[in-house]
Amino acid sequence: MSRSRRNKNRIHGHFIMLPTKMIRNKEWKELSPVAREVYIQLKGKYNGSNNGKIRLYYSELDDIEGLRSPSSKSKAFRELEVKGWVKRIQIGGLYRHFNEYRLTWKHGDADQDRR
Repeated sequence: MSRSRRNKNRIHGHFIMLPTKMIRNKEWKELSPVAREVYIQLKGKYNGSNNGKIRLYYSELDDIEGLRSPSSKSKAFRELEVKGWVKRIQIGGLYRHFNEYRLTWKHGDADQDRR
């Protein structure tokens, strides 16, 4: 196969993989749309080696419909934690450290690392 043809078939840019098994999962469907969006944003920050050190700032969620107020953002993060989709590793605050999260891979990414 020629070099130009190989490059033509490559995906350029960043993408987030959501396995079919996960999005068809009953527990995924039970998440609120806002919590799903926050999960997708968190997963977009995962680079393959930073699980447990993923930071997602509230200001990064301002452009998403339904996530304008800090209380709706808090509810979405809390829902993901309660339902086991993410785990907060470090608790942050206004003048302290940042919140850091770990994706638990509990729901559909079983082949990923479970640290």
